[in-house]
Amino acid sequence: MALNNNDIFKKLRVAHKLRDTDIIDICALVDFKVSKSEINAIFRKEDHPKYMECGDQFLRNFLNGLIIHLRGPMPEKK
Repeated sequence: MALNNNDIFKKLRVAHKLRDTDIIDICALVDFKVSKSEINAIFRKEDHPKYMECGDQFLRNFLNGLIIHLRGPMPEKK
C-alpha cells in the first residue's frame, strides 16, 4: 500500500493540474533539465516497456521547483 515516487508525482500533477510543459518549466526553475519523453515514461504503467521509475533526485528537484513556482524565489538574507 506504500506510495512510490511515481505515485506521488502523479498525485501532485493531478492536484496542481499540471501539463508536461508546466513540469518542464517548473524543473527549469532549479536548473534541472527534463524532456517530455522522460515525463511521459514516468507517468506510464509499471508493466509498460518504456516505464521509467521516478528517482529521488528527480522528485526532489521537481518539488524544489514547485515551491519556487507557487511561492516565488527565496528572499535574499541580509
